[in-house]
Amino acid sequence: MNVQELKLLRPDLAFIADWIQPQAHVLDVGCGDGVMLDYLQTAKECTGYGIEIADDKVLECAKRGINVIQQDMENGLSIFAEHAFDTVLCLSSLQMMKHVEPLLRDIARVGSEAIVSFPNFGYWPHRTALLRGKMPVSKSLPFEWYDTPNVRCATIYDFADLADDVGLEVMECVALHEGKQIHWLPNLRGSLAVFRLRKKSA
Repeated sequence: MNVQELKLLRPDLAFIADWIQPQAHVLDVGCGDGVMLDYLQTAKECTGYGIEIADDKVLECAKRGINVIQQDMENGLSIFAEHAFDTVLCLSSLQMMKHVEPLLRDIARVGSEAIVSFPNFGYWPHRTALLRGKMPVSKSLPFEWYDTPNVRCATIYDFADLADDVGLEVMECVALHEGKQIHWLPNLRGSLAVFRLRKKSA
């Protein structure tokens, strides 16, 4: 898979992939169908593993030749040693976790760096829906309130506060919309928040 193919499939992943060094050892937590790891392995010569719970997604990963571990992310990452990976990815998955803070600490423990993305609840159509008395439904939050897998809602500012609370340094923070970076009023105009993190120096 090349970068143009990735841009067509997932423009947000194409943007994030630029932050990952060639030949990095990567863990993708909640890797879905494995498209990101597929690109990193073929285009950047990266190695690593994906973690996924859904049977159909695990099968898709296997078809792509991805090393995938079928495991519930809520159980943590205790099978991996401290700093076992150069980069840990948690892309559009963290908002599905009941226990966000422990998982975020575990991600920081096993990776020298972490990249986390999630739907930005501060995005203006979400705010507008709430003003109308309705829960938001959008491309980044495509589910109704009664069938959504998302159990946590956060804005860019909310996550920045959490990262600080758990001892993480924000190396980069961007807001994306359809894979393009939003520079002006990012917490209002960006539908996806992306953070690049590492442990704060002692």
